Amino acid sequence: MNETFFPQNQELISGQLLLMNKPLGWTSFDMVGYIRRLLREYRSFPKIKIGHAGTLDPLATGLLLVCTGKHTKRVIEFTEMEKEYTGQFILGATRPSFDKETEIDQTYPTDHLTAEQIFHAASHFTGEQKQTPPAFSATKVQGIPAYLYARDNQQVVIEPKKITIHQFEITSVQLPEVAFRIVCSKGTYIRALARDFGQHLACGAYLDSLCRTRIGPYLLENATEPGELLSLLRKEKQIPG
Repeated sequence: MNETFFPQNQELISGQLLLMNKPLGWTSFDMVGYIRRLLREYRSFPKIKIGHAGTLDPLATGLLLVCTGKHTKRVIEFTEMEKEYTGQFILGATRPSFDKETEIDQTYPTDHLTAEQIFHAASHFTGEQKQTPPAFSATKVQGIPAYLYARDNQQVVIEPKKITIHQFEITSVQLPEVAFRIVCSKGTYIRALARDFGQHLACGAYLDSLCRTRIGPYLLENATEPGELLSLLRKEKQIPG
C-alpha cells in the first residue's frame, strides 16, 4: 500500500487487503492491534474485523498481509500462497529455538566446510519433503501450542508435516554466516530448515535473520511501514507530524 491515502471506512468494511512491513520485535497480532488502534484514534472507527494471513515470528521482518472487513473471509486463501524469504544462517552453533530467541547451547567446528559443500547442501532440501516443526512454535500438540511445553522444559513428540521448498539459493558464504533466498509452501519453518541444514553439514546452525519478501503475487516493496501509516492518518486529519 504505497498510495498517498488510506482506504476510507466503508471501503475497509467492504474488504481491503493491506500490505504491511512488519518490524523486528513485533508479533503479527501487534500489527493488527496497531492498525485497529489507529482507526479508533484517527477515524473514530470503534469496531472492524481485522485479521492477518501468514504469521511472522517476532524476530522476523517483512511482508504481512492484513485483511479488513469482508476480506477476512479470504485469510485462508492468502495463507495458502507460496512465500519467499531472504535471511541468514549462522553455522557452527545451535540454539533450542533454532533462532536468537534462546541462547546458544552447543558449538561445533566449521573449519572442514567448503563453499561447495554448503551450496550442494541447499540442493538436498529442495522439493516436496517432511519437516518437523520447532518445539518453540505454535504447532498444536494435544490441542496445546508446542512452545508452552518447550518453555516449561517438557519434551513432546511433534509430527512431521509435508512441505515443499521450490527454490533454495545460497547467495553468500562468509563463514560462519550463510545468506540465502528461499521460495516455499505454506507451513514451512525456516528455523527448522536452519536446524536441518546444520545437521546435514554436521556443524549445527541457527537462524540469524529472516525477511519475508513475497506472498504469492504480493511484494514487500509495495508494503507500508507502520510509521508511514501513522503519518498518512495524521496528515488526513491535518495533524502536524
